[in-house]
Amino acid sequence: MLPLVGIAAQPLWGQIADRTGSRSRVLAWLGIGGLLAYLALYGARGFGSIVLATAALACFHMPLIPTSVSTTLALTQGAGPHAFGRMRVWGTVGFLVLVVAFPPALHALQDARGLAAGAPGVSQPGLEVMFPATGALLLLGALVAFALPREGAISLRAPRGDWRRLLRHGPFLRLLAFALVAFLCLQGPMSLFPVFVRAHGGTLDSVSRMWILMLIPEIPLIALSGAGLARLGPRGLLAVGVLAGGLRWTLCGFAPSLAWIYPAQLLHGVVVAGLVIGGPLYVEAAVPERLRSTGQGVLAMVGVSVGGICSNLAAGWLLEHVGPSAPYVAGGIGALILGALIPILIPPATRPPAAEGE
Repeated sequence: MLPLVGIAAQPLWGQIADRTGSRSRVLAWLGIGGLLAYLALYGARGFGSIVLATAALACFHMPLIPTSVSTTLALTQGAGPHAFGRMRVWGTVGFLVLVVAFPPALHALQDARGLAAGAPGVSQPGLEVMFPATGALLLLGALVAFALPREGAISLRAPRGDWRRLLRHGPFLRLLAFALVAFLCLQGPMSLFPVFVRAHGGTLDSVSRMWILMLIPEIPLIALSGAGLARLGPRGLLAVGVLAGGLRWTLCGFAPSLAWIYPAQLLHGVVVAGLVIGGPLYVEAAVPERLRSTGQGVLAMVGVSVGGICSNLAAGWLLEHVGPSAPYVAGGIGALILGALIPILIPPATRPPAAEGE
């Protein structure tokens, strides 16, 4: 439901941000909406109500990251190549804090309430507390977003119908095709990663420890992504990211035990610094500034949503019919091939020519 609803929600909120020029306020209201949706998910009982609450959450959760990226790029415009990475890295720091703190907090809650982990039919009783906890963090983020600047580059407005120029811009369209295939190779294995870890004898705590391995190198790599941008350019970052993702999943796919899977997760930071940062930076260089939110929303729609849906379905089918390692072998080899073809597939980032009267 998250990527399915995101197909409509991500470009829609991007257009709202660009047409109104109120990018910081749109970001804040996405946080408020996410809070309400997480509370609805906390109270949901039964599969149908969980699906509906998840769909509501997707309306706000899926556009949140591309809107955050476009707002950050607008605020750091003219501040040098390192400014975006130094601001974006705090999202990884927050993620790391939550990954480290939440499992022991959950265990403490289970002990305080007398909830026995591993009860029949429930592997982690009390886990639903993660929804109001996440909602509270979104509320704090929304309050900060309301205080962000509202003037300058962040307030540029796009005229009605201006987004259609992106549909005729070759570099942007080729980036979308690349993102679709990249997420097709990489997203499904990421979504099924807890299942993969359990299949190799791991536990929920194993997944948490692996996330720590993923995030610790990610912090300096994102903080220093400006140096990579200056040296490699957006295309180079994309190549490094997708090749690292391909190598990571290939190693996992052929790993004989959990001990081999742990070190492969060190490549996660390279994937994020390359693919997840390189893609938005390419969009920023290839679309007009007044369409930056729409461009980021469309990139997320094609990669995270459409590519994610196809990848999740394919990875699930491979897991059920071939085995738990199959999605990682297929996705890893596919990403390695895609990375090798980047010089042919992706042209240098250039903006479309100015429209008449600009």
